[in-house]
Amino acid sequence: MYQISARGPRHDIETAWDRLAWSDPSPADAVDGKEDTRLTWQLSAYAQTEAAAQACAELIRQAAPGLSPVIEPLADRDWVTLSLEGLPAVEAGRFIVAGSHALTRTAPGRTGILIEAGPAFGTGHHGTTLGCLLGYETLRRSQRPRRVLDVGTGSGVLAIAALKTGADLALGTDIDAQSIRVARENMAKNRVAARARMLTGRGATLSRVQTAAPYDLIFANILARPLTRLAPDLIRLLAPGGQIILSGLLTRQEPLVRQAYISRGLALTQRIRRDGWSTLVLRRSARSAAPRQA
Repeated sequence: MYQISARGPRHDIETAWDRLAWSDPSPADAVDGKEDTRLTWQLSAYAQTEAAAQACAELIRQAAPGLSPVIEPLADRDWVTLSLEGLPAVEAGRFIVAGSHALTRTAPGRTGILIEAGPAFGTGHHGTTLGCLLGYETLRRSQRPRRVLDVGTGSGVLAIAALKTGADLALGTDIDAQSIRVARENMAKNRVAARARMLTGRGATLSRVQTAAPYDLIFANILARPLTRLAPDLIRLLAPGGQIILSGLLTRQEPLVRQAYISRGLALTQRIRRDGWSTLVLRRSARSAAPRQA
């Protein structure tokens, strides 16, 4: 695994982030951008091979010539044995996401989710995961999703949240087999494995995902371009009256992603912004027909 990092003005970082995230296919397995200082932002990308890392660096230089990307190899142990020690628990409504070192100190009446840091995305500290949890906390006050699909499940944190608050079944999918292995371990640690199905592959295309449809709730915390491209497939899997929580997009990418879903009959019910990232919650009409093709 390789990390590709660069620091610079916010505009340059966002431009480079866009180039990496919207390349199809992208040489990066994950891309993150965040404020570093008052004047500087940091871009971090991750790639499996040195060739892919070099391709990421070249895309960054092309998109923002003022940036100087640095490539660093990451030892496997840096991912697998990384500890959450020193990281605070993440609170999102009734949910508290933490490693075992902090979860024992949670307040009574809160729903604790045990997630140790590791090779899968989703400890709750990132603005996209936090936004999804906050969006789910709001919608569950008026709806109890029974069947849940979590596309790009990562650590499985969102599926676990749904299962711990009454869902009968949660299917999680991820293109990364290691993430699915971690998600299955987290399901077991949180004692919800009996109602969870974690699958490797592209969510909407998997036969087991289609067979289990329709879903009352779909999480899709991926990237803006896949969110846009997958709109007709995800809506087709959504039950009438069901809701979908989308994240993994920068605030300025909201209009494009939002239009892909609203144009197919969904209504925006909530928007959450955290650390430059947006989460959109949309609802399908209870009387809606099947979505039209793109």
